Amino acid sequence: MRVLLKATLDTDRANEAIRSGKLPELINRTLDHLKPEAAYFGPLGGRRTALMVFDMQDSSELPPTGEPFFTELNAEVEVSPIMNADDLRKGLSQLG
Repeated sequence: MRVLLKATLDTDRANEAIRSGKLPELINRTLDHLKPEAAYFGPLGGRRTALMVFDMQDSSELPPTGEPFFTELNAEVEVSPIMNADDLRKGLSQLG
């Protein structure tokens, strides 16, 4: 299932991770693990935010996906099922 991960980073913890050089390492590790079809990074609501779209095969993938953001960056993490335009068309066509 295609999902959107939104990680809103704690400013103090992200600052520490940047100063120590750990933030690029964490982001690279996450990208290597998730292999997202898209990944975006920028300020949302005044806080550093990562947005990643990837395929989650099983709900058991949730802990290793979110925990690095929780434990290392004290981030707020949301994972939501999403669709692209083709998925939406397919779903709407099944409504009859």
